[in-house]
Amino acid sequence: MTSVEFGDDGFVVDAEILAQAFGIAPSEVQTLMRSQAMTSRCEKGVDEDEGRWRLTFIYQNRAFRMTVDDSNRILSRAKFDVTRQA
Repeated sequence: MTSVEFGDDGFVVDAEILAQAFGIAPSEVQTLMRSQAMTSRCEKGVDEDEGRWRLTFIYQNRAFRMTVDDSNRILSRAKFDVTRQA
Protein backbone atom coordinates (compact mmCIF):
# COMPACT_ATOMS: atom_id res chain seq x y z
CA MET A 1 0.00 0.00 0.00
CA THR A 2 1.11 3.53 -0.67
CA SER A 3 0.66 6.09 2.08
CA VAL A 4 -2.90 6.89 1.03
CA GLU A 5 -5.22 4.89 -1.23
CA PHE A 6 -8.76 5.52 -2.43
CA GLY A 7 -11.01 2.49 -2.91
CA ASP A 8 -14.65 1.44 -2.93
CA ASP A 9 -14.99 2.16 0.79
CA GLY A 10 -13.24 5.55 0.72
CA PHE A 11 -9.72 6.46 1.73
CA VAL A 12 -7.32 4.14 3.52
CA VAL A 13 -4.38 5.85 5.25
CA ASP A 14 -1.29 3.96 6.37
CA ALA A 15 -1.35 3.63 10.18
CA GLU A 16 2.30 4.69 10.31
CA ILE A 17 1.36 8.18 9.05
CA LEU A 18 -1.27 8.65 11.75
CA ALA A 19 0.90 7.11 14.47
CA GLN A 20 3.73 9.49 13.66
CA ALA A 21 1.37 12.48 13.58
CA PHE A 22 -0.05 11.70 17.03
CA GLY A 23 3.04 10.19 18.69
CA ILE A 24 1.50 6.76 19.21
CA ALA A 25 2.33 3.21 18.11
CA PRO A 26 1.01 2.17 14.68
CA SER A 27 -0.65 -0.84 16.35
CA GLU A 28 -2.89 1.54 18.36
CA VAL A 29 -4.43 3.32 15.37
CA GLN A 30 -7.02 0.72 14.36
CA THR A 31 -8.19 0.22 17.96
CA LEU A 32 -8.54 3.98 18.47
CA MET A 33 -10.50 4.34 15.22
CA ARG A 34 -12.84 1.46 16.07
CA SER A 35 -13.55 2.84 19.54
CA GLN A 36 -14.06 6.33 18.05
CA ALA A 37 -11.34 7.75 20.29
CA MET A 38 -9.76 8.83 16.99
CA THR A 39 -12.19 10.21 14.44
CA SER A 40 -11.89 11.32 10.83
CA ARG A 41 -13.51 13.56 8.29
CA CYS A 42 -13.16 13.63 4.51
CA GLU A 43 -14.00 16.72 2.47
CA LYS A 44 -14.06 16.76 -1.34
CA GLY A 45 -12.72 19.83 -3.08
CA VAL A 46 -14.95 21.88 -5.37
CA ASP A 47 -14.30 24.56 -7.98
CA GLU A 48 -10.57 25.41 -7.92
CA ASP A 49 -9.97 22.52 -5.47
CA GLU A 50 -11.64 19.89 -7.69
CA GLY A 51 -9.61 16.66 -7.65
CA ARG A 52 -8.38 17.24 -4.10
CA TRP A 53 -9.57 15.90 -0.76
CA ARG A 54 -8.93 17.10 2.77
CA LEU A 55 -8.58 14.28 5.30
CA THR A 56 -8.70 15.33 8.95
CA PHE A 57 -8.04 13.01 11.88
CA ILE A 58 -8.71 14.02 15.48
CA TYR A 59 -7.32 12.31 18.56
CA GLN A 60 -7.62 13.80 22.04
CA ASN A 61 -7.03 17.54 21.60
CA ARG A 62 -4.94 17.31 18.41
CA ALA A 63 -5.85 17.24 14.72
CA PHE A 64 -3.83 16.05 11.76
CA ARG A 65 -4.90 17.16 8.30
CA MET A 66 -3.69 16.02 4.90
CA THR A 67 -4.63 17.30 1.49
CA VAL A 68 -4.40 14.62 -1.19
CA ASP A 69 -4.94 14.72 -4.95
CA ASP A 70 -6.71 12.30 -7.25
CA SER A 71 -3.43 10.39 -7.67
CA ASN A 72 -3.38 9.69 -3.90
CA ARG A 73 -0.38 11.98 -3.54
CA ILE A 74 -0.12 13.88 -0.26
CA LEU A 75 0.08 17.58 -1.11
CA SER A 76 0.22 19.00 2.40
CA ARG A 77 0.17 18.02 6.08
CA ALA A 78 -0.70 20.08 9.13
CA LYS A 79 -1.11 19.46 12.87
CA PHE A 80 -3.02 21.74 15.21
CA ASP A 81 -4.86 21.86 18.53
CA VAL A 82 -8.64 21.39 18.66
CA THR A 83 -11.37 21.36 21.26
CA ARG A 84 -13.47 18.20 21.15
CA GLN A 85 -17.20 18.44 21.68
CA ALA A 86 -18.52 16.27 24.51
